[in-house]
Amino acid sequence: MVDLRYLFVIILLCLGIKVLIKAIANRFRNKLPLPPSPTALPIIGHIHLLSPIAHQALHKLSTRYGPLIYLFIGSIPNLIVSSAEMANEILKSNELNFLNRPSMVNVDYLTYGSADFFSAPYGPRWKFMKRICMTELFSSRALDSFVYVRSEELRNLLTRVLKKAEAEESVDLGEELKELTSNVITRMMFRERQSSGSDVCGKREEEEVIKMVVELNELAGFFNVSETFWFLRRLDLQGIKKRLKNARDRYDVIIERIMEEHESKRKNVAGARNMLDILLDIYQDKNAEMKLTRENIKAFIMNIYGGGTDTSATTVEWALAELINHPEIMKKAEQEIEQVVGNKRLVEETDLCNLSYIQAVVKETLRLHPGGPIFVRESDKECAVAGFRIPAKTRVIVNVWAIGRDPNQWENPLEFRPERFQGTEWKVMSEKMLSFGTGRRSCPGEKMVFRFVPLVLAAVIQCFEFKVEGRVEMNEGIGSSLPRATPLVCVPVPKEANTINL
Repeated sequence: MVDLRYLFVIILLCLGIKVLIKAIANRFRNKLPLPPSPTALPIIGHIHLLSPIAHQALHKLSTRYGPLIYLFIGSIPNLIVSSAEMANEILKSNELNFLNRPSMVNVDYLTYGSADFFSAPYGPRWKFMKRICMTELFSSRALDSFVYVRSEELRNLLTRVLKKAEAEESVDLGEELKELTSNVITRMMFRERQSSGSDVCGKREEEEVIKMVVELNELAGFFNVSETFWFLRRLDLQGIKKRLKNARDRYDVIIERIMEEHESKRKNVAGARNMLDILLDIYQDKNAEMKLTRENIKAFIMNIYGGGTDTSATTVEWALAELINHPEIMKKAEQEIEQVVGNKRLVEETDLCNLSYIQAVVKETLRLHPGGPIFVRESDKECAVAGFRIPAKTRVIVNVWAIGRDPNQWENPLEFRPERFQGTEWKVMSEKMLSFGTGRRSCPGEKMVFRFVPLVLAAVIQCFEFKVEGRVEMNEGIGSSLPRATPLVCVPVPKEANTINL
C-alpha cells in the first residue's frame, strides 16, 4: 500500500509547483507594457485629444499610434481598438474576459439598474433575455408575422413623398425615414390595427414614448463630469441625476399606462401577437425558466426603440446620399430592380434574395457609415493582447467606423464601391467590419436590418428620382447613430415609366 504521508507530500509539491508557475506567469505578464499612449495631462488625462465626434478623433490617433491605444478619459482607463484583427483577438480569442459592458451611471439609471438586454451583465439572466430576442422577437418566424406591417408603413412613406412630388416641394428624407421606422417599431411593439380602426395603444401615447426615448438616449450619452473624475463622483455638478430621475419617472408612467391598457384589452382583441404580447406572456408565466419583471419589459422597449429607430433610418439616408452622388451606381441599382421586379408592382421582401446589388449597396453603406460607429466592452480580469498588458476594468472602445476605413483591410477604403461585396460571403466580410459586433453580444437585430433597410432603399429608388443642387454634402453630425451634419433635402420626381399603384 502507498504510504499516505508520501501521497500527502506529492500533493503539496504539485500545489506548490502550480502556485509557483502562476506567480511566475503573473510576474511575466506584469512586465508586459501597456499599449501605446499619447502624453496625458494631469487630472483630465487625454480628454484634450478628443472632439464632439469621438470616432473621428480616435481614428486620427490610431493612424499615429496604431490599432491599440491606451487612453485615460479623466480617471477612466480605455483601450481604443481600431482594426478588425485586434478587435477579433479581443472579442473572439479572449471573448469570456470581454463579455460585459462597463457600468455607467447614466445608462444604469435609465435602464432600471441594467434590467435591460443591452447593458445587463453576462450571466443566466442575460442569456435568457438573449434567447427571447433570438427566438421570439427577432426570429425569422417573428419577423415573417410582421411583413404586412413593414409593407403598409413603406407604402405610407411612399405616398407622403408622392404628395410632395406632385406639389413639386422638397422633402427631408431623413425625417420621413425616421417616421417610417418609428411607425414600424411602434406597430411591431405595441399594437395591431383592427378592422374597426381602433388601436390597442393610442397614437398620442406612442408619440409620447418616441419623444421620451429620444430624450433618454440623449441623457444616456451625456458627458457626465462627476463620473469621469473619481474625486467628483459624490457630486452632481451638472444636475444630471435630477434630469435622469425626472426623465425616467415620466417614461415609467407612460409605459406602465400602456402596459396596463394592453393587459386589460388584449384578451378581447383579435389579431396577431405583437412584441409586448410576447413579453407580457413571459412576465405572467409562473413556470417560466426565469422571471421577467416589469422593469425588464420597460428596459426592453427602450432598447428596441433606441437601437432601431435612428440607426435604420440613418443607414437608408446615407445610402441614398451615396447613390445620388454616384449616378453610375444608382443606375446599376435601378437596372437590377427593373430586371427583377419590373415597374408594375412595388418591390417586396421576397425579392431581396434576387437583389444582390441592392444588398451590396447596403453593406457598403454600413462599412462607411455604420449605424453604431463605436461600441464599448470592459475587461473583467487583467489579460495580455498582442503582447500588451490590459488591466482589469479597462473600458474597450471598438471603433467600427475606423475599422471600415482601414487601408490594411480595404482597397481604396474611402471609395464607395458596392462591388466589393458581390460574390463574397457575408460572414467573412462582417468579421472585417463588425457593424453588428461579434460573438455572444452581437446585435440581435441584424436579420431585421437586412430585411428592412434594403427593402426601403429599393422601393424609394424604384419610385422616385431626386433633384439636388450640386453634390450632396457628406459631413457627419454629432450623435451616437452617426447622423448627417445636414439633412438630406431633395425634390422627389416620380418615375414616368412606373405604373405602381400606391
